[in-house]
Amino acid sequence: MLAVVILAAGESRRMGQPKALIPLPEVISFTTAQGKRPAMQAAGRASPAPTQAETFPERAGSAESTGAQTSHLKDAPTAGETTSKTFLCHFIEVTRHPRAGILRVVVGAHANEIRAAVKLDAEELVVNEEWQRGQLSSLQAAIRGLRPGSTDGMLVCLVDHPLISAELVARVVEVFERDKNKIVIPTYQGRRGHPVIFPAALYDELLAAPEEIGARAVVRAHAKDVLEIPVEEEGVILNLNDPESLRQKTRAT
Repeated sequence: MLAVVILAAGESRRMGQPKALIPLPEVISFTTAQGKRPAMQAAGRASPAPTQAETFPERAGSAESTGAQTSHLKDAPTAGETTSKTFLCHFIEVTRHPRAGILRVVVGAHANEIRAAVKLDAEELVVNEEWQRGQLSSLQAAIRGLRPGSTDGMLVCLVDHPLISAELVARVVEVFERDKNKIVIPTYQGRRGHPVIFPAALYDELLAAPEEIGARAVVRAHAKDVLEIPVEEEGVILNLNDPESLRQKTRAT
């Protein structure tokens, strides 16, 4: 069983609002034909951020679910499908997979806003009180929020890298299932991106990783155990961390 870990604890200073609650444009295109540059296209204006908490059904295979929730959401969107989801809600949907039964959303600077906007079970929302220490501290908070022995690994998503599809997630998970001792990293045109899967055997090393280097220290230490997956989705390397980068990636092509 995999845990899905969504890191959304940062201050979002450059964006000016919590990235987790930014709405995706109404049409998402993750890939384009003949190797062209993938982009996210908007058909009209982006939908406003939700004013009521969005709810989700329990994740398949979860041993932690305390009860089923009624959902008004569709299945995970594929390329070109209409959506009005926020970054976070999109992540929760596209990472819903039979082998990913545990969810941990790590929040920090905007914990109260995110908690009010997205309906999650108590154990699914992890508050990182030390979010100012950086991304590694959030990853470590997620690991501490998992019961020992409950997972084979964790699929780590960065909230400012939302342009990924359910198909990509399924491919990364499939590769990990073949060898659960490997670090699985998608690449686009030779550049490593996200989401990344870390095996449970490396949790202790991640907890002990140096703050100034972060999880990269563990990846470097286990270079021979890294499986790179070339993909056609540029979203794995796209960091939408300010208004301009968001505008650039939402213009129609």
